[in-house]
Amino acid sequence: MAGFRSLARQVRDPRNDLALRRYSLRKCLERFAPYGHRATWDHLCGRHRIGPEDRAPDPARLVAALEELEAARTVWLAYEVEFAARRKREKHAGLRRPGSFDDWHRRTWGGFGVAWCDDPGAHPAEPLAEVLGRMIAALRTTPGTACPVCGGSRLVWSQDLSHEPWFGPVCSGCGILVPRPVLTTEALTRAKAARRGELASVA
Repeated sequence: MAGFRSLARQVRDPRNDLALRRYSLRKCLERFAPYGHRATWDHLCGRHRIGPEDRAPDPARLVAALEELEAARTVWLAYEVEFAARRKREKHAGLRRPGSFDDWHRRTWGGFGVAWCDDPGAHPAEPLAEVLGRMIAALRTTPGTACPVCGGSRLVWSQDLSHEPWFGPVCSGCGILVPRPVLTTEALTRAKAARRGELASVA
């Protein structure tokens, strides 16, 4: 099975036909897709003016989409190195049992669904690397009351999501499933109170 870098080379190789290059870009999303496969593809197509069903898109646009994905992956891999070093220090200090923060990270290892968007058409508009940078910054600070990506305060608890953890606070502004470790207990309580469709502010 080809890895991300091998697939990226196929996207860039001008000797490949456009259908293969497009297919390789889609396959990259099986290795790294911050919003989930469908939402990340929708995001890349929208930002780089690629027809979602176009089998022979402009090669320059394919490469531009790939470069955005690679930039985000670089941000996330650097964070994973930092995370692994922290866990190693904690284990050395006797803290063997991971907490809820680590449980969230376990589900996003490799970068799939880091900023999960259950609705493929509802996701942040900013570059992926910028979105991940905001998410990582929030994970490094004390919990807050707003979405770490868009700053929105309208969070709604959603059930039956199509990605583990299957439920949680979704930002009505940018569409991401907000990681619970970045929110205060009060913010989570208000999001749960809004789960019946009555949007509540957690500001």
